Amino acid sequence: MEKVRYGVVGYGNMGTSDSCLVRDKIKEIVITAICDTNPERLKKAKEDHPEAKMFDSYDEMLKSGEIDAVYIATPHYDHPEMTLKALDTGLHALCEKPAGVYTRQVREMYEAAKGHEKLFAMMFNQRPHPAHQKVKDLIDKGELGTLRRMSWIITDWYRTQNYYNSGGWRATWEGEGGGVLINQCPHQLDLWQWFFGMPKRVRAFCGFGKFHDIEVEDDVTTYMEYENGATGVFITTTGEAPGTNRLEICGTRGKLVLEGGKITFTRNEEPTDEHLKTCKGGFDKPDVWNIDIPLKSEGGFGHQEVHQNFANAIIKDEKLIALGEEGINGLTLGNLMLLSGWTDDWAETPIDENKFYEILQEKIKNSTNTKDKNASVVADLSNSSTV
Repeated sequence: MEKVRYGVVGYGNMGTSDSCLVRDKIKEIVITAICDTNPERLKKAKEDHPEAKMFDSYDEMLKSGEIDAVYIATPHYDHPEMTLKALDTGLHALCEKPAGVYTRQVREMYEAAKGHEKLFAMMFNQRPHPAHQKVKDLIDKGELGTLRRMSWIITDWYRTQNYYNSGGWRATWEGEGGGVLINQCPHQLDLWQWFFGMPKRVRAFCGFGKFHDIEVEDDVTTYMEYENGATGVFITTTGEAPGTNRLEICGTRGKLVLEGGKITFTRNEEPTDEHLKTCKGGFDKPDVWNIDIPLKSEGGFGHQEVHQNFANAIIKDEKLIALGEEGINGLTLGNLMLLSGWTDDWAETPIDENKFYEILQEKIKNSTNTKDKNASVVADLSNSSTV
C-alpha cells in the first residue's frame, strides 16, 4: 500500500479542518469518502473534495470498499460505537478525542475490540509537541528525582456564548456529556496521566454554567493525591481571559516549568530529601543550576503529525503516537473530577463507573436544555486547537 484511503465521518469543525489539512499536507493519504447526515455539510464537503464519494450513512461508507481507514470527528457519544464498527468491518480507525463520554462505555468498546488486527489510534495531538516530548523524557529518565508536587493552570481555553450556541449538542449532558473537561482538556488530561500516572484519589470543585448560559462545567479546580505522597493541582476554565498555560513539576532534584513554549529547569545539586536531613543550617537550600532546556525545532504540528504518523503506521509499521486503548486514562481523570464535583466528595481510583453513569443519566433526564442537539453550524474556530 502506497496511500491510505481515508473516510472522514463528521464534516463539522474538526472534520472540515482536518480533511483539508490532510488533502494539502500529507501525500500518503487520499480522502476518498466523506460521511455526514447533514445535507448542507455534505454539499460543502463535495466542494472541498470533489473526487471523494459522499455518504449520509456511516454503515454504507464502511462497506463501500472505497476506504482503508476512518477518521472519526463526530460528537463524543458516537466515538466508541463508530470506532468498533470500523474495526469490525476490517478498517483502521483514528478517533478524535475523547475516546467517549464515560469510562464504562469506552471499556466495553475496548473489550469488544480485542483481537482486531487493524490499527486503532487516538487524536492526542499534544503528545508529539517537542516540549511535551522533552518533559516526558526528563521525567522518565529521573532527572527530576522523585516527583513531589505537580500543578497545571490551563485557563486559556476562553470561549464565548456564541461558541456554545454554535451546535445543539454543545455544552449539554445529553449531547456532549460535559464541558471543559470533556471538550477542551482531554489533551491536557491525557498528558497529565502520560507524565505522572493516575492518582489514587481526587477532590474537584466544579462550576456548572459559572460563566456561560450552559448546564455543564466551565470552571474546575482539582486537587489530587498519589500513592507515593505526591500531590497535584489541575485548574481549568473557559471563562477566563487572557488566561494562563503553566505546567510546574517539583521533584527532589529540582523544579521544571513549561510556559510559553519554553522549559526552564532549576536543578538541585543535592536532592532535597537528602539535603534537609544532613544540612547543618536551618534555612539553607541546596545549591542549584539554572538550566534552559533546548527543544527540537521540527515536529509538533499537532493534527498534521498525528495523521502522518497514523498513515506511516499503516504503510510502514511505524509506532503509533497514541494507541486507542490509552484514551481511557485521560477520560478516567475527567470522569473522576466530575464525579467528585457532583457528589461534593473525594472520588477514588478505580472509578465507580456505574455510579458515574447513573448520575450522568440523572443529569440528562433532569436537563432543562431546549436546544436541538442535531442542530449545528460550522463555526469559525480558526483560533482554536480543539473543538
